[in-house]
Amino acid sequence: MKSLRFACFKKHTRFVDSHAWATFAAAAAFLFVAPVYGETDYYRHVFFDNSLTSDFYFYSSANASAPSTLVQKNSRLPVETKTFLTPPNALRLEWRSNPGRGWEAELHVVNFRNRFPGFEGSHLSFWCFAPQGISAADLPFITLSNTGEGLQVAEFPGSFTESLPLSKFSGNLPAGRWVQIRILLSAFHSGSIYEFQAKYLQNIIFHQGRTDGAPHTLILDEIRIDDPTAAERAQEPLPAPQNVRAIGYDRHVEIRWSEVKSPRLARYVIYRSLDGKEFVPMGIQLPGTQRYEDFLGKAGVTAQYKVAAADRDNRPSALSNAASGSTREFTDDELLTMLQEACFHYYWEGADPNSGMARENIPGDDRIVATGASGFGISALIVGVHRGFITRQEGLERLAKIVEFLEKADRYHGVWSHYMNGNTGKTMPVFGMFDDGGDLVETSFLMQGLLTARQYFRGSREEETSLYRRITRLWETVEWDWYRENPKSDFLYWHWSPRWGWRIHHNLIGFNEVMITYLLAMSSPTHGVPAGMYYSGWANQSPTGFSYRAGWSGTQDGSHYANGNTYYGIKLDVGVGTGGPLFFTHYSYIGFDPHSLHDRYTSSYFENNRNIALINRAYSMANPKHFEGYGANAWGLTASDGPWGYVPHAPDERNDFGTLTPTGALASFPYTLEGSMEAFKHYYRDLGAQLWDIYGPRDAFNLGQDWISPIYMGLNQAPIAAMTENYRSGLVWKNFMANPEIGEMLRKLEAAGEQ
Repeated sequence: MKSLRFACFKKHTRFVDSHAWATFAAAAAFLFVAPVYGETDYYRHVFFDNSLTSDFYFYSSANASAPSTLVQKNSRLPVETKTFLTPPNALRLEWRSNPGRGWEAELHVVNFRNRFPGFEGSHLSFWCFAPQGISAADLPFITLSNTGEGLQVAEFPGSFTESLPLSKFSGNLPAGRWVQIRILLSAFHSGSIYEFQAKYLQNIIFHQGRTDGAPHTLILDEIRIDDPTAAERAQEPLPAPQNVRAIGYDRHVEIRWSEVKSPRLARYVIYRSLDGKEFVPMGIQLPGTQRYEDFLGKAGVTAQYKVAAADRDNRPSALSNAASGSTREFTDDELLTMLQEACFHYYWEGADPNSGMARENIPGDDRIVATGASGFGISALIVGVHRGFITRQEGLERLAKIVEFLEKADRYHGVWSHYMNGNTGKTMPVFGMFDDGGDLVETSFLMQGLLTARQYFRGSREEETSLYRRITRLWETVEWDWYRENPKSDFLYWHWSPRWGWRIHHNLIGFNEVMITYLLAMSSPTHGVPAGMYYSGWANQSPTGFSYRAGWSGTQDGSHYANGNTYYGIKLDVGVGTGGPLFFTHYSYIGFDPHSLHDRYTSSYFENNRNIALINRAYSMANPKHFEGYGANAWGLTASDGPWGYVPHAPDERNDFGTLTPTGALASFPYTLEGSMEAFKHYYRDLGAQLWDIYGPRDAFNLGQDWISPIYMGLNQAPIAAMTENYRSGLVWKNFMANPEIGEMLRKLEAAGEQ
């Protein structure tokens, strides 16, 4: 069911071994070359740079058969936090090879959503550090694979290579020095029945070599696929970053600086001192981002920071002037502003620079902008203006850029596609060849944001009146009625393609996230649909609706739209099963105020949404599947990627896998103030070292699997900012509801409900 929704490169803070860093710097300062990449390009070269967790590396597997041994944690490789190439960690191989059996350690590529497939480069390179020297003959073998992890079964186009001894490329490894091993990829020959294609590398397997029976330790870092790059000739060092500021928050300090504008810039290195004397490196940031979040873990801590700019030869600039920041206990109101501002930045500095639209996910494919996420992001921009994160003029200019892009982008009877190329406005059929046309649901999320902006920026200046006219034109040219398929249809349909027509014949039936689609279609002054479609389509009472709801949910509860059952002592008027993922209560209500709606099935959609959130929290407190970390302060089951891919996480047996998505609880502030605040304080104060980064809380986490999402999602950060503001001031609700078409639609819907 498509309605269930089809890193920042900062290194998380740890106290590090400054001697280890100095050892590396002395040994490798003239060897290491780090090309500058954008996000997509960066991940076309980087296989491993850092672990988001500090105990073991989720994207690895480890196995040993006695009497051989391999140090492992939960069948994964341990993370090394004291000796590393770039702060704050590396990976640790610790083995003993004995005759008769063996060991293997696999590193898997991090296949996050929309990671551009395929590496670019002719060489595999990685850095090694041996605490005690290792002779070349005692180093492990290496095998490459582009199949799934595990047994490396050759399933076309998957393949694997013959094993190569590392000794062939390294020589003896001295003790206490970083050494780079570089291997020409063409040296690996296929060991499978299919030709190995290094471009699609998925796994790097280190495994037992010579059986010397002795213990060995090898620390690995900065694993890349690239081309050899000659070191730059001696040039003037990069200038030190200027205007370094440190801003203290409740449990973290944000470090900001001015951009170093140089094509030689490879990264920034952030240093911290807690005593004002010794500055140790504790994280890096890539070009294009001039912010870093240092989570200190408690209030009342003062730290000083310096920032250096490193070039392609890894030569650091002079350190910047020091900036001091102190954490202090925040009031609840200050915490909410902090949360909103962090999420807002996803749609401000993280937006596509050409179109101003929101990216689907960060990191991800830099080309892809998302229509629905951009609509939510518009509401976050309005919050940013209201809270003083940006000026009104800055917000107006960004909206004008977005609108200009939308005016020129591909449309299908006025409807935009789900994904577009941010440079060209052309459709990007991410969900397959049939997904090459209009997406009515994503368009409705976008239009919800645009109509909110139309009212918010309704001033007398020409810039604002022009924006009002242009948004009105976009609104009035969306042909909602076309997406009925025919004038007698009871339903609106999700997709239409000029090539494939109604091939994706997905009728829109509630209860889920698409209520706003019917409400806007009924509101349109130019291409409206009858108000009665709310009941014939959204709240459909035919076998079509019954089977649809039961089909995606696996339950008969709520299959007739009305529910009426009680879960954990909470009665649910409307909703399938125990209510479904929490985004059902967010996406349609970022602008549309659920206080304003009642129908034949419930007296208040606000109260109904509140009950869905309360059931969600009560389920996590009961924790029937006994997942680690659930409780009154850890809840919010909603759709997100998890350790094994996308899941519409929900409070039921079928869709609960131990993954919590912070937006679930944090976008529910209007419904569950106390529960949402309790979750926020836990996610931030207790888990912030892993979860808090430059765009606020990371997308999802699973404590039982020791997994932290490597991405942020455009669909998840804006609902936090906007719905928190709706709790605080009602700002987004008030502006959206001020559109006269919405009031007229509600009057028609009231009449339809009485028929």
